Amino acid sequence: MKENTRKSIKNWAADDRPREKLLTKGIETLSDAELIAILIGSGNRNESAVELCKRILADNNHNLNELAKLSISDLQKYKGIGEAKAISIVAALELGKRRNISEVIERKQIKSSKDIFEIFGQKLGDLPYEEFWLIILNRANKIIEMKRISAGGVSGTVTDIKIILKAAIEKTASGIIVCHNHPSGNIKPSSADINLTKKLKSACELVDISFLDHLIVSYNQFYSFADEGVI
Repeated sequence: MKENTRKSIKNWAADDRPREKLLTKGIETLSDAELIAILIGSGNRNESAVELCKRILADNNHNLNELAKLSISDLQKYKGIGEAKAISIVAALELGKRRNISEVIERKQIKSSKDIFEIFGQKLGDLPYEEFWLIILNRANKIIEMKRISAGGVSGTVTDIKIILKAAIEKTASGIIVCHNHPSGNIKPSSADINLTKKLKSACELVDISFLDHLIVSYNQFYSFADEGVI
C-alpha cells in the first residue's frame, strides 16, 4: 500500500508549508493551527499537521485559552500527538502566558481590582486546582514581588497567615493583596475564604501593612472583597 504522504509538512506544496509561509510572508499571516502545526511537525495517517491542529482547536471552541487547559494526557488522546508533541504544545502556550503576564507586571501600578485580575485571570484562571498567591506592593502600589503561598486540590488549598506576613515583612511591604482561584468557576467566597480574609486584615493591622484586597478568580470573572466592602 502506498504510504499517505499528506501527514508530513515536508511533502506539501511550498505555499502550504507553515515554516516556509512564515519565512516568505511573515509570522502574522499564519493561523493558530499553522503555528501549532510547526510545533508538532507532522500529523497522522489521515490528517496533515495543520488538519489535525484545526480539529484540536475546533474541539476547544477555536480558543487558545481553552486549549491551554488541556493536560499532556488530554492532548495525547488525539491520534498523532505523542508525549513529545504534547509537551511542545503545553510549553509554547505556557511561554505565551508568561510573556503576557511579564508585560503587564512591568508597567503595572495597582489602582483597582481589575489590575490584579489582568494578571491573575491569565495566571490562575485555567488551572484545574487551587493556588493561593501573595502580591507585595511598595508605597506607590507597584509590585515588588508575587509569591505563591500554597497549591492544593480542586476544592481548596491550605494557607498559613504566618507565611504571608513573613514574606511581606521580609520585603518591607507597604501593602499586600492576596489572590486565589476557584477551579469550579464559581467565584462566590466560601466561609473559609471570608474567615481567612478577616484574620489576615487583623494581622496586617498589627504590623502596619495595608491589606488592600483579596481576589477570587476564574478565567473570565472575579470577586473582590474590597469592591464588595468586605475589607
